[in-house]
Amino acid sequence: MAAQVAKHSLPSLQLPIMEQFLSLQGEGRNTGQVAYFIRLAGCDVGCVWCDVKDSWDAEKHPLRSVDELVQDALRSGSPNIVITGGEPSLYDLTELSKQLRAAGLQVWLETAGVHPLRGEFDWICLSPKKFKAPLPECLSVANEFKVVVYHPSDLSWALGFLDHLHQDCLLYVQPEWDMRHRMTPHLLRYLQENPRWTLSLQTHKYLDIP
Repeated sequence: MAAQVAKHSLPSLQLPIMEQFLSLQGEGRNTGQVAYFIRLAGCDVGCVWCDVKDSWDAEKHPLRSVDELVQDALRSGSPNIVITGGEPSLYDLTELSKQLRAAGLQVWLETAGVHPLRGEFDWICLSPKKFKAPLPECLSVANEFKVVVYHPSDLSWALGFLDHLHQDCLLYVQPEWDMRHRMTPHLLRYLQENPRWTLSLQTHKYLDIP
């Protein structure tokens, strides 16, 4: 874990990258839109049900320059760029996000909000995890609050952060993929009683795409 946290101080012009790919955004508010994903390596949250555990150790993945990442994003043809992880709040994303936006691209961030956010983002999806609580300052700037539910206690825990969200923040509940058959009925009942919330599904997994 120490190696992962050390990456927090990387120069902003180089970042550890697990993978990059063109697909559809499968979750939350922007579901169904074409997006180019930049998956950063390194995570200090450690969700036991994480489906990209290979991203946790930043030392296992190559460093790439911001210039390379921006050129790759432009070549993808997608107007939407998702910066995800791992846990992207480990890194200073100011230069990457600035250059992507200067190139006319939308920058969407997916984060657990466990470190201060550094960068310029058009959409921030904050997905809180019980393994490491989000910072109030990150919650206050979230456009979307997406709770992944592996057990009903995940939702009840996340409700404690609602007071930190701004009034226009969108609220989503999403069954964890391996528990979807058990958790989806529970979430449907919750939604009927709490209509401010919306159901998010991992549609990319149903479609069998990245």
